[in-house]
Amino acid sequence: MSKKFLCVVMAIVAVSMFLFAFDCSAAPPKDKIRIGWVTSLTGHYASGVSGTNGPVYDLWIEEINAKGGIFVKEYGKRLPIELIKYDDKSDVGAMTKLLEKVILEDKVDFILPPWGTAMLYAAAPIANKHKYILLGGPGGAVKLKEIMDKVPYFFSVLNTAETQMPALANIFAELKVKKVAIIYIQDLHGIEYRDLAFPEMKKKGIDVAFAKSFPHGTKDLTPLLKDAKAANVDAFLGFVYPDEAFLVTGQAMEIGFNPKAFFLTVGPCVAPYRDVFSAKGIEGVMGSGAWNAKVSPGAKKLEEGLLKRKAVVDYWGQLFYYSSLQMFEKAIEEAGTLDQSKIRDLMATKTYDTAMGPMRFEKGFNTVHP
Repeated sequence: MSKKFLCVVMAIVAVSMFLFAFDCSAAPPKDKIRIGWVTSLTGHYASGVSGTNGPVYDLWIEEINAKGGIFVKEYGKRLPIELIKYDDKSDVGAMTKLLEKVILEDKVDFILPPWGTAMLYAAAPIANKHKYILLGGPGGAVKLKEIMDKVPYFFSVLNTAETQMPALANIFAELKVKKVAIIYIQDLHGIEYRDLAFPEMKKKGIDVAFAKSFPHGTKDLTPLLKDAKAANVDAFLGFVYPDEAFLVTGQAMEIGFNPKAFFLTVGPCVAPYRDVFSAKGIEGVMGSGAWNAKVSPGAKKLEEGLLKRKAVVDYWGQLFYYSSLQMFEKAIEEAGTLDQSKIRDLMATKTYDTAMGPMRFEKGFNTVHP
């Protein structure tokens, strides 16, 4: 081998090494954003997923991909979303294992939240451990305040019993309610609403005749309804999820239990509830809610988008979920990267315009409630 040839080879190697080093400083090629979603496709939470956040997440991804994806400056282009979905079968233990899997094995770029208050409470520490942003979708616990300083990557989106129970007690006082009966599901949702309802009712001089719990999967709530009827209460409170809301309403009708006020948490806010019992049948029923198409042009557009897809419309949480996703998208675009920490810092400190209006978080909690 001649010295001249050897010099040429060495020069080529040197240039190649230089170019390799230069290329390594740029973002590696990327064609999509992979999002992992561990949620309840079967089990007692499944009806909640299909009737609340599920249609919203599907709509958002459809809209993002229709415009080519989310623009990420780091890659100089729009990146469409690929969704990787797992069924946790409405089991907290299964959810935590699958959440670890989607992060560690599938190595997704981002995650979507599981369904329900207890699920979110269990998911928040896991997401934070891996420094993954977790938008709190359906579910919200005041109890999260105890750990929020330890889970800075978690953002609680939905309003909670802390905002609802004082308002409900005020309404009951206006209705001159004197005595209430409470039933609640045996999980964090039911327990927290029960605990916050007691002091608020007491402030208004309203007596709580009893508060009785029942497990997931209960098929007959008539014994509890008969107890409430026998106690001659003015109002009935059910801190429940959709399956139980439909069950307790139908069985109350069957036994002729019709107190002055009949309130349920998750159930009356979904359109099928009215469809099953008819508008006349549920006249006077009260439920947790937060928005309608009149709230803002963005809210009207969301409702139209869901109806066009023939999706269930939930008038409690869907505007919250959709707006938080819009905020997330805008934070990614402003950060110009998929770096979770940079996106998280923007979401924790900035205000973004959304379908709900200007949206911002303080200490991890959404401050805007229509």
